[in-house]
Amino acid sequence: MIIKTEQIIPNGWYSRFEFIKGVAAFDQLPEDIGAEVAFAGRSNVGKSSALNKITHRRSLARTSKSPGRTRELNYFAYDESTHIVDLPGYGYAKVDETMRNTWAKLLERYLRERNSLKGVFLIMDIRHPMGKFDQIMLDYCKSCDLPLHVLLNKSDKLSKSAANKTTMDISRELADIDGSVQQFSALKGVGLDEARQKLADWLFET
Repeated sequence: MIIKTEQIIPNGWYSRFEFIKGVAAFDQLPEDIGAEVAFAGRSNVGKSSALNKITHRRSLARTSKSPGRTRELNYFAYDESTHIVDLPGYGYAKVDETMRNTWAKLLERYLRERNSLKGVFLIMDIRHPMGKFDQIMLDYCKSCDLPLHVLLNKSDKLSKSAANKTTMDISRELADIDGSVQQFSALKGVGLDEARQKLADWLFET
């Protein structure tokens, strides 16, 4: 894989992330320096599985049969100023309305005010894309002028022609924002190198 950056990155860089903290309030965020990339996705799209596949770690992010288990902004560090952030699937966890509203306010403030945030990976199930949460994330990224990269996960579940059609449909949805889209499969490894390349471009750009 070719990394498009002048910075020298060691082989296997993507497997060097370690969990450092969960954040439930804005004032708990790490110092706003360096670069970080957020991973978002509604329940049951395989967000944790995608993150684990990209980082070549079997259980870096928790996977569960119960949706909505991610209840904080979970920070994973490459070094003290380079992070991946696993965002909760706001509005879809089985919690009360007060908690959902608290998450929504934290998410909006994080996306709008976090200077070190370089982009958002939005994971969708290619069979059921563009749900309510996905549209909210698109709107946030557009209003915040924040780059967005869509991973159409579970692409192995569709025929090539159907997967390509959905990819084109999502590409049109991203026409008026700084967005890109690719097919992905956490199970089969489809699109893995492309996803790692995008992550490296954002985290290690000079």
